[in-house]
Amino acid sequence: MERVQHKGRGAQANLPNRFEKLHIEYLPPEGSQDNENEFYDSQITTVFFKDYSKSVVTKNDSPDLYFDYSFNPYRGCEHGCIYCYARPSHEYLGFSSGIDFETKIMVKENSPALLEEFFNKKNYKPEIIMFSGNTDCYQPIERKLQLTRKCLEVCLKFGNPVSIITKNFLVVRDIDIITELAKKNLVSVMLTITSLDKDLTSKMEPRTSTPERRLKAIEEIAKNKIPVGVMIAPVIPGLNDEEIPEIVREGAICGAVFAGYTILRLPYSVKDLFIDWLNREFPDRVNKILNRIKDIRGGKLNENEFRKRFKGEGEFAEAIRNLFIISCRKNNINLKKIELTTEHFKKPSVHQLDLFNL
Repeated sequence: MERVQHKGRGAQANLPNRFEKLHIEYLPPEGSQDNENEFYDSQITTVFFKDYSKSVVTKNDSPDLYFDYSFNPYRGCEHGCIYCYARPSHEYLGFSSGIDFETKIMVKENSPALLEEFFNKKNYKPEIIMFSGNTDCYQPIERKLQLTRKCLEVCLKFGNPVSIITKNFLVVRDIDIITELAKKNLVSVMLTITSLDKDLTSKMEPRTSTPERRLKAIEEIAKNKIPVGVMIAPVIPGLNDEEIPEIVREGAICGAVFAGYTILRLPYSVKDLFIDWLNREFPDRVNKILNRIKDIRGGKLNENEFRKRFKGEGEFAEAIRNLFIISCRKNNINLKKIELTTEHFKKPSVHQLDLFNL
């Protein structure tokens, strides 16, 4: 019997959690054919759990990033991108980085209150906060819960700068708030476009917006005079690296004024998930892609060292870098750095108390 795929899912199985001694394999129900190649395609539904974390903002100390704080109202991501570097973080919750990451989503329902509490801390100094530092803050459940929208309102209330990165057209829903932030130079937005090939993205990023919709989002955001860019992430050597010039060009046509890219990262179990995906979707290109990744990663499939993990090293990494720079230059991208301001930050609660001193 042919192996049945879980439609709309990036991963096709749950790998063992590296922190758990017990691993459960779900078997076919009694009465099904006893065949080692059979894969019981049960209905996999997405389950949402309340996340009682006391913080919605994470501080990073990476020299590779231009921001110190990231905002994440959700843990786990419905988008199901097979290459997602955040997958192993789900193991800290007792889940698997495989299908669990896509179907067991932790929701911080009190995100707006937690963000206000963070801004009101005595020792907080205003900094750019990245919306989607780990998982996408505009994943499908956001349409219903609107936690990201409510937190953007908090940022506008306090005057704190925000940088947004997403793969979802849903960001356009919040153009009204984002426009108000832009009027004070408090926001920039990036749409990640990994490929312009709709078939490839449907396999690699099964529940994200199509490339056409992401380009449309860039266009809509640019029309509202909001600084918007295109992120090519990840660049997968031997699979989508040749698309860099076209992605940059299409982004520029739609109004993108800045761009960036990162090289594929395969930490922990992501390596196994990605290799399984390659064997399933591109069996004739597996060796080519893996060998090129190793060429960039010093003979390995992953590199965690700062200043190396995002861009890689070696001749092939340099060729990708030059292709990106030339593409940006041809399309007048990255002509000037986007600088957001912190001058509008204020703590409304403190400001209101000042009225009693009049």
